[in-house]
Amino acid sequence: MAAEGHGPTASEYIQHHLEHFTTRTQSGIADFSLSDPVLKLDSLFWSILLGVIGCFLLWRVAKSVTSGVPGRMQAAIEFLVEMVDTQARGIVHNEQSRKAVAPLALTAFVWIFLMNAMDLLPLDLIPNLWAAVYGAAGHDPHHAYMRVVPTADLSTTLALSVTVLLACLYYNIKIKGLGGWVKELFSAPFHGHGAMAIVLAPINFLMQMIEFVAKTVSHGMRLFGNMFAGELVFMLIALMGAVGFGSLGGVALWIGHVLAGSAWAIFHILIITLQAFIFMMLTLVYVGQAHDAH
Repeated sequence: MAAEGHGPTASEYIQHHLEHFTTRTQSGIADFSLSDPVLKLDSLFWSILLGVIGCFLLWRVAKSVTSGVPGRMQAAIEFLVEMVDTQARGIVHNEQSRKAVAPLALTAFVWIFLMNAMDLLPLDLIPNLWAAVYGAAGHDPHHAYMRVVPTADLSTTLALSVTVLLACLYYNIKIKGLGGWVKELFSAPFHGHGAMAIVLAPINFLMQMIEFVAKTVSHGMRLFGNMFAGELVFMLIALMGAVGFGSLGGVALWIGHVLAGSAWAIFHILIITLQAFIFMMLTLVYVGQAHDAH
């Protein structure tokens, strides 16, 4: 992280926290090598772990549900399920489709909320614990990288949005039939007749492809951008506290660090919830659009 004999600079500190624990060094901004893919092991570990935890919590509540006065956890889950079901009924009008789409939206909300909530943990807690374990295993602890917010990783959020895209393609084919969907790709949004329909067909197809790509990329980028920005703010607040500790007259700066960190954490609770809700709603909207004819 830094040279021997002195602590990391502000830029070194931030750069270290932005590094992923990967199978190999990434060769560029985007590395699509299939023979030796770059796996971000920290994002994979935390996303899978939090997914398992989310499923376990929902399973435990479903298993212990009572018809009497519900506990706080059961009441919270019932409120969440009712909220998702209400939104699904208003957007996806096909009752048969809602049996799969509503659970998909609920899973997206719970999973993304848990991944976002990792941002509320003390910034250096898990990375420092990982550095101790990494060093004890005989490796250089300065190169022990660990990012614990999977949704601050673009590969995670785009993977989620691509899953929604696949669901949209599935329902396009299921509801409209393969032939009907292919016809729609070449006949909408600009409708024409006779020779004009042939002229407009490639334009329509291009517009449809742009729409699919734009919705998928923006779906993943919106979640990534908000969580990545939140992570950076926490880093800057942590640096404020470090500067306060490092100077005799830094007590006021350290107090500012505590106040700013507390205020941002409280505000960030709204952000992590809102981002999970937005992703869930867009999932319902995009799948609902797949049921509608242009």
